[in-house]
Amino acid sequence: MSKILNSLNWRYATKKYDTSKKVGAEDITTLKEAMKLSVSSMGLQPYKVIFVDNTQLREQLKSAAYNQSAITDASHLIIFANETNVSKKHIDGYLQNIANTRGITIESLDAFNNSMQKFVGSLSPEANTDWSKRQAYIAMTTLINTAAYLKIDATPMEGFDEKKFNEILKLDSLGLNTAVIATIGYRHADDAAQHLKKVRKSHAELFINL
Repeated sequence: MSKILNSLNWRYATKKYDTSKKVGAEDITTLKEAMKLSVSSMGLQPYKVIFVDNTQLREQLKSAAYNQSAITDASHLIIFANETNVSKKHIDGYLQNIANTRGITIESLDAFNNSMQKFVGSLSPEANTDWSKRQAYIAMTTLINTAAYLKIDATPMEGFDEKKFNEILKLDSLGLNTAVIATIGYRHADDAAQHLKKVRKSHAELFINL
């Protein structure tokens, strides 16, 4: 079995973290680079990834996440915050980044620009936010899978009060919204969940060949 499949079989949604163990700086750099390289629609990356190190903030966020221990016990708490109104400003910044990175002119990107502007302009405010949320989820999945490859435990989490998170982190003023969160660290020896067999659909149930 390949290393990636071994890693995916090894990982699980960690329930109890070892508070004495911290993810090292080198691994954090690797995880950040992986998220930077994550897939996103048109490459626009309409989200921010927030590492919450402040212990007081994490305690406040724990209360807004139904007191789940992972919020404070894990080595790192990571917030994936989507842009609430992806607009021309975001597209213009992205196009400038492309031009600078590839050494080309903005004008040469007119067709791509028009395609992005047309797509974003067609979205209602609700659809705009929903689309950017989905992009944040993809980045979170990249984190989870890369962490597994590095033998770092992780827990993707949707069990939190979105409005309270936004208030505590003052995200509204930044045009951001808490889409999904994740914790990373190392499993506690007493976490019984690590010994459970992974339950998934069979190939016959999951895949359709046409």
